[in-house]
Amino acid sequence: MSPQPQTARPPKPKRPNPISTAITKWLASLPQPTIDSITQYLDASPGQSQREDLARTLVLSAPKGWVVYHPLLLFPAGSFAGPAWDGVLGDEATVAALWVAVLREVGAATGGEGRGLTHVGVNEGIPPAVATGEGEGKEDNVVRRPEGLRMLYGDFGPLVRGARPSERDFEEAFWVTTRQNGIAQTWAPRYTMFSRGNVKEKARLLGFHHAREGEGERRRVREGWAVDLYAGIGYFAFSYAKMGMRVLCWEVNPWSVEALRRGAGMNGWGVKVVQGSELERDTGEVVFGGGGEERIVVFLEDNRRAGLRVEQLRGRRGAADRGRREELDVVHVNCGLLPYSTATWKDALAVVGPAAHGWLHLHENVGVADIDSRQEEIDGIFDGWVGDEGRGREAVVEHVERVKTYAPGVWHCVFDVHVTAPKTET
Repeated sequence: MSPQPQTARPPKPKRPNPISTAITKWLASLPQPTIDSITQYLDASPGQSQREDLARTLVLSAPKGWVVYHPLLLFPAGSFAGPAWDGVLGDEATVAALWVAVLREVGAATGGEGRGLTHVGVNEGIPPAVATGEGEGKEDNVVRRPEGLRMLYGDFGPLVRGARPSERDFEEAFWVTTRQNGIAQTWAPRYTMFSRGNVKEKARLLGFHHAREGEGERRRVREGWAVDLYAGIGYFAFSYAKMGMRVLCWEVNPWSVEALRRGAGMNGWGVKVVQGSELERDTGEVVFGGGGEERIVVFLEDNRRAGLRVEQLRGRRGAADRGRREELDVVHVNCGLLPYSTATWKDALAVVGPAAHGWLHLHENVGVADIDSRQEEIDGIFDGWVGDEGRGREAVVEHVERVKTYAPGVWHCVFDVHVTAPKTET
């Protein structure tokens, strides 16, 4: 008996986009006068056709993707924009019902990730300059404050303008969380940024030593130190901490420092924040005093003081550090500022101990056609610096990691500079 031919299973019906579903249901619930008000500036047919035309316009122009930073539902730049959306967003009372519908539909479509969502926003990027508050003046957005965040639904907390937020400001702010590579992170989206595209680089750091060295070197990493000169909320510092290293951090945004403090606690790591009058104390006492076992120490200050502080920690012995070995063994130095971090490179080289080897991770935006030539330039820069030292060290770009595209034809690159100690005669 010949086998019966197998019939192909019909393809599963494609799930409707939850944003489109929410828009359609919301529009169906609106009375006709509200529809008339929304469409008064649009070229739409009257009556039922008018409602259908509006639904079609809104659905076609609605975002298809989003990201969840619990409890925030965040849409990409440019979402919910255009003449039709201007009419919708102009009526806060009416549009609130839309956001409730969006949260409900996304929650139902995404399962666990979407449960408990309460806020809606649009990520409009980080402006390079922000208003000073004095007339029309502007200044560089050094602290990377996301001034363009569009807060569409939910209480994002009161606006804090001062450079020194209080504990009450922190408590009243709206905080979100996410988890990448098994590491929890938290931040206040009104005051600090988060780039989910860095997840690949974070994972690379976590596996940096797995395939390249033996147990002795891996033990050195677990007992060693990392220095993060642009710590932010702990983007890369937390990867070093998970590797078992102790981390010295520098950051100038107090909101980022508070986020780092909270995030470290969520991961079970001890953290010490050095700020205010504490910055005037002896660095060794600050880092090693009072037990000195915190996994992360973050200085709320300009990273131009990092080199001096590491120098002060080196060679320090006495009661405060309880006889720790002389050398502060810095294995990794992270320079994670975009579009470039060149101002810290020379200090980063000095931070790696002269008697050991380590890696500098230099972040920079580079045109795709210029990556090879930029690598050669960086090799030349470090050749000059180690030559001036006269210690016999070498510093070579060992690898260039293309993290993500930053703009058309531009890559966020990380140049791994391997710094090696002088070769000893055998």
